[in-house]
Amino acid sequence: MEIKSGYTDLTKIFGMNVFSNRAMKERLPEDVYEALHRTIDEGRPLESSVAEVVAAAMKEWAIERGATHYTHWFQPLTGVTAEKHDSFLSPTTEGGAIMEFSGKELIKGEPDASSFPSGGLRATFEARGYTAWDCTSPAFLKEDSSGVTLCIPTAFCSYTGEALDKKTPLLRSCEAVNVQALRILKLFGKDDVKRVEVSVGPEQEYFLVDRELYEKRMDLKFTGRTLFGQRAPKGQEMDDHYFGTLKERVSAFMHDLDMELWRAGVSAKTKHNEAAPSQHELAPIYSSCNIATDHNQLTMETMKKIANRHGFACLLHEKPFEGVNGSGKHNNWSLTTDTGSNLLEPGKTPHENAQFLLFLCAVLKAIDEHAAILRASAASAGNDHRLGGHEAPPAIISVFLGDQLTEILENIEQDNPSEKKHYGRLNVGVSTLPGLRRDTTDRNRTSPFAFTGNKFEFRTVGSNASIAGPNTIINTIVAESLCEIADRLEQAPDFESALHDIIKELVTKHKRVVFNGNGYSEEWVEEAARRGLPNIPNSVDAFEEFISDEVIRVFGKHHVYSEIELRSRYEIKLEKYIKVRHIEALTMCDMAHKDILPAAVKFSTDLSEQIIKAKQTGLNLNCTVTEELLGAVMDAIDGFGKTLHLLEESVTKAEAMAGDLAVQARFYRDVTLDLMNRLRDYGDKLESMVDRKLWPIPTYSDMLFYV
Repeated sequence: MEIKSGYTDLTKIFGMNVFSNRAMKERLPEDVYEALHRTIDEGRPLESSVAEVVAAAMKEWAIERGATHYTHWFQPLTGVTAEKHDSFLSPTTEGGAIMEFSGKELIKGEPDASSFPSGGLRATFEARGYTAWDCTSPAFLKEDSSGVTLCIPTAFCSYTGEALDKKTPLLRSCEAVNVQALRILKLFGKDDVKRVEVSVGPEQEYFLVDRELYEKRMDLKFTGRTLFGQRAPKGQEMDDHYFGTLKERVSAFMHDLDMELWRAGVSAKTKHNEAAPSQHELAPIYSSCNIATDHNQLTMETMKKIANRHGFACLLHEKPFEGVNGSGKHNNWSLTTDTGSNLLEPGKTPHENAQFLLFLCAVLKAIDEHAAILRASAASAGNDHRLGGHEAPPAIISVFLGDQLTEILENIEQDNPSEKKHYGRLNVGVSTLPGLRRDTTDRNRTSPFAFTGNKFEFRTVGSNASIAGPNTIINTIVAESLCEIADRLEQAPDFESALHDIIKELVTKHKRVVFNGNGYSEEWVEEAARRGLPNIPNSVDAFEEFISDEVIRVFGKHHVYSEIELRSRYEIKLEKYIKVRHIEALTMCDMAHKDILPAAVKFSTDLSEQIIKAKQTGLNLNCTVTEELLGAVMDAIDGFGKTLHLLEESVTKAEAMAGDLAVQARFYRDVTLDLMNRLRDYGDKLESMVDRKLWPIPTYSDMLFYV
C-alpha cells in the first residue's frame, strides 16, 4: 500500500461540522450572541426573537455545507438516538420553493411519543410528545451517502411534562450538583465561582469482526453476542494483542473514524488494541457531562457506520464472545468550576486541601449510602455476562483511593498525627493539612469506582450503554451528599471546627466502602459481606432499586426524577431485559434447528456409513476410534435435542407470564437463561467434534483472527 504524503491541518478540520461557539460568534449579531449565552451559561429563558435570529444563522451555515434537512436529535429510553428529518424546503404560491427554518422549528419539535418506551407514562393512543432544543449542546452536521443533515440536540418529554428521554434527567442532575457544590464553595469563600460543571470522559471499548463472517452469524445480527461458539485454541492468554501494533486494515478504520469524529467536534484522543483479539478502545478528552454524553452516542453511531465502509461489523455488546474479555465503558467523572479548578484535585495550600478532602468525603458518603442504585445504573442483560468475570469490576460497589489518601483518612479518623515518616505530621485542622500529591499510588483495575488522581473512574458501565443514566445517578447522589453537608456547615457557629468534625465523621462512617485490594478475589466477597456492603449479582434484582423509598425520596428532592418517572424506568428496564432474553432464546432455537442439528446429524450419518462400509469389507478393520467418536456425537445430539425441547417449553411458559414483568424477568433469568447455557454447552461440544467442513457458522477462530 502506498503511504500517503501531505499535511492536513487538523485544527481547521476539528469542529468544522459543528455550529460551535466560534461559528455563532462569527454569524450572530453581538447582542443576540450575548443573549444566547445568558441562556446557555445562566439558564435564562430564551427569547423568541433571539431564537429567530439563531435559526436563520444556523440554517444558512448548514445549507452552505450542503444540508437539505434538519432533525431534532434526541435520546429516547431505547438507549439509542432517534431522528425525524424535515427538509428546509417550503413551497411558494408561485409554484417555486424557498429554504426556511424558523425559531419555532429550532426550539420545538413534535415526534410521535407512543412508539417509544415510556414505562406507562404514555398510553398507546397518546401520541403527542415534544422535543425541546438543548442549546447547551451545539448543533452539528451528519454526513452520509444520502446527504447532509443538520442535527439539533434536544430533550424529549411527554405532553404532560414527564421526561421520556435520558437527556432531561441528566440536565436536571447536572443542575442539582451545581447548586449544592456552589453552597459548599461559598462557605470556603469562593464567591468568584458562578458554576460547577460535571466533567466526563468515557472510554469506549468495542470489537471489530469481518462483515462477511458477521452476516453468517444469526446470533450476532439479532442479539449482538455469540450464543454458540467454542473457544479458539488461542485467545488473549499471551497478552500479545493489548497495546499491540495496529493491523493495517484496523488502522485505516480508526483513521477514518478519527477524521469523522473530529469534524463533528468529538475530541477523540487515544486509540489502541484492547486485551482480547479483535478488541479495541477509543478515548476522548474530557468535556462537560451533557456534551460528553451526546458525543459518546455519536461515537457509537459513527463507529458502526465507518466499520461498514471498511468491511467490518462493530460489536458494542458487553460480552460478544464467551471466554474472552468483555467490553466496558469506563466513565471518568469529576467536578470543575468555571474558574478552572478541579474540585477533586489536591491543592497547593492547606485551605485548598481541606476543600478537596471535603468533596472527596462527600463522594465517599454518596457511594456508600447509595451503592445499590449506582450498581443498578449499570445493570443490563448484557452486562450480567461481564461483571465479576475476572475481567471487569465485581457487582459489589467499593471505592479505591490508594495508599496515601487511605492513610490520611485513617489519621483523620484517629485525630492523631501521622506516624508514617514519608507523609509527615498531619492534623485535621485546616491550617495543618499537608500538601497532597497527584498520582502517588498505583491504579486498581478491579475497583468499580476508583480515584485516579483528580477524578473517579466508574468502571462498571457496559460498552453499549448510554452514559446518561449512570451520570444522572452519580450527579444526584453526590448532590444529596453535598446538600446534607452544606446544611450542617451553614448552621455551624464555627466553620473550621465544624469542618474538622464533619470530615472526621464522614471518614469514620463511610470508610467501609474504601477497598484498595483485589476486587476479583473470593476473600473480598466475604469481607464485603462483613462490612455490610450490598452485593447484587444480577440486573433483575438491581432494577428494584429504582423504586425503593430512599431513591424516590432523594431523586424527587433534587427534581431529577419524579416517582412516576422512576417507576417508568423500572418497568422499561424489566421489559428490555425480558425482550433481550426472549430474542436470544428464539435465536438459539432457530440456530439449533436450522444450523447445528443438521450439521451434527449429517456428521453422525457420515460416521455411521464409514463404520458400516469398513465392516462390510470383510477385512475385520478396527473401528474403535470411529465408533467412540460416533457415540460421543450421538450422546451430544441427544442432550442437545432434549435441552432444546426444554428451552422451547420455557419460552412458551415465559410468554404466558406477560402480565407480571417482575415474575417474567425472574423466570427468564433463573430458568430460560440456565437452559440457554446448557444448550450452548452441548452445541459447543458438537462444534469440537463435527467436521470443520460441515460446521455451518463461522467459528471463534475465524472471527477473532480475521487477518
